[in-house]
Amino acid sequence: MNTTIITDIKTFVTAPRNLNLVVVRIETNQPGLVGHGCATFTWRHEAVVTAIDKYLRPMMVGRQVNAVEDAWQTMMGSSYWRNSAVLNNAISGVDEALWDIKGKAAGMPLYELFGGKSREGALVYQHADGRTYEEVAAMVQGYLDSGTRHIRCQMGTYGGNANGKMQSIAKPEGAPHGAYFSPRDYMRSTVELFSRLRADFGYEVEFMHDIHERLPLVQALELAKDLEPYKLFFLEDALPPDQVQYFKNLREQTSVPFAMGELFTHPLEWRSIIQNQWIDFIRVHISDIGGVTPARKLAALCEAYGVRTAWHGPNDLSPIGAAAQIHLDLNSPNFGIQEFAGFTEEERAIFPGCPELRNGYLYLNEQPGIGVGFDETEAAKFPAVELDTSWLFARLPDGTAARP
Repeated sequence: MNTTIITDIKTFVTAPRNLNLVVVRIETNQPGLVGHGCATFTWRHEAVVTAIDKYLRPMMVGRQVNAVEDAWQTMMGSSYWRNSAVLNNAISGVDEALWDIKGKAAGMPLYELFGGKSREGALVYQHADGRTYEEVAAMVQGYLDSGTRHIRCQMGTYGGNANGKMQSIAKPEGAPHGAYFSPRDYMRSTVELFSRLRADFGYEVEFMHDIHERLPLVQALELAKDLEPYKLFFLEDALPPDQVQYFKNLREQTSVPFAMGELFTHPLEWRSIIQNQWIDFIRVHISDIGGVTPARKLAALCEAYGVRTAWHGPNDLSPIGAAAQIHLDLNSPNFGIQEFAGFTEEERAIFPGCPELRNGYLYLNEQPGIGVGFDETEAAKFPAVELDTSWLFARLPDGTAARP
């Protein structure tokens, strides 16, 4: 058998919905055998591309493609300082592309290499947001009509702040520009939102909400307790990664299920909350922790402690990355739910073979590897864009910078 060698690694940036997606392509010495992976860190995409082109490509060209674990360990250790969002996303692009090649060489979808299916489709939740209750409710009804029964609801984006404007905020003189929000107004409006949703839609719909680390501990606990009567499927990212030890306090004082991990990059951020069973769902962004290789290990760790998976699936995730998550969803016995932002027609043209959503479940196309292709010609029609980052500059009413 001929040894399959990496002959080149290329990076591409495409923005079909005005969000920069980073795709990695690995070429081999076997004609037609290539792999694709997702390395999308949309807010710092140029840094990720540089890390791949300048550091990972020279290291990986000439290596055998089958030693995925050794490749991942080598990439992770080679920078000495490690576990950063930039470097992890760069590693993810290469890691997922290697898994894609491995599946194609074996003639199997990725989930088969993991041990086969635990289920046929991946249950999804989608997002309902709006400036008013009526707008949120209309989106909820639309999802229900299409078959989605798990819905994350926000009103006025994260922190209840619609387009950076809240009439009740009185800023000090000379306060800097930013996306201001009032924690108290946000908490009050969120409780009112779910009170009305339950009154209008009943308790057969599963609702979620994302605090997005906008509240300090005592207010996060207060909001969780206030939301208890509305039986959330989960409450997401109640605290920032550097305060995960406080989930002990939350767990001891409220029955609301917790999902956590969107911003995690390092195992020390998730180890204690899993081992102590302080959360119910792990929701890391797979490329942000380094790709499929570490995600499989994280899923197994969670299984041992009764924590379910709910991988982060925003619109700044390529369909390749989304499909990689679904392979894990289909395989993992402790799968919980999959976040899904949908695909545009432009994305479907660039990424042939996108997973399909039917009646609240995502399905793969059963092709070998990850199963999603990449059309470079179509991708070139949507070059990188300058992003609107205004929402990232969150501020409290007195002008203090807050985490977004």
